[in-house]
Amino acid sequence: MKFPRRRREPVEVNLTPLIDVVFLLLIFFMVSTTFETRQALELELPESASAAAAEPAPVVLVITASGDYRLGDVAVPRETLGAALESRGEAAREHGLIIEADGRVAHRHVVAALDEAAAQGITRVRIATREATDSINQAETP
Repeated sequence: MKFPRRRREPVEVNLTPLIDVVFLLLIFFMVSTTFETRQALELELPESASAAAAEPAPVVLVITASGDYRLGDVAVPRETLGAALESRGEAAREHGLIIEADGRVAHRHVVAALDEAAAQGITRVRIATREATDSINQAETP
């Protein structure tokens, strides 16, 4: 006796739901990601007598290659760095402290600045860096 065979449908994988999920994840990450770029431009802005005060910026501590400290535009000796940070402590605690250290400065100068910031209760400390360019990388290659 011969039984009729059932015809089986070919197995297919439906990719439409997978593609939908991937696009939703892509949109989620694009929307939730924040980009922060810091670029320095040499601008000469016009002056105004009725200008509104700008939002306060973070406190910037610059450490030069020779180990000298500058808080904003004021040169600060190592011995008085704590007092100088204390005078700007409220702004640094609220808006943060940015340390811009030269790449050739001794590590102890950066650690001393971080120690003084911690002693003043400044917890929002960032170390500024910049992206290396090919010309700099080629100059350092022996």
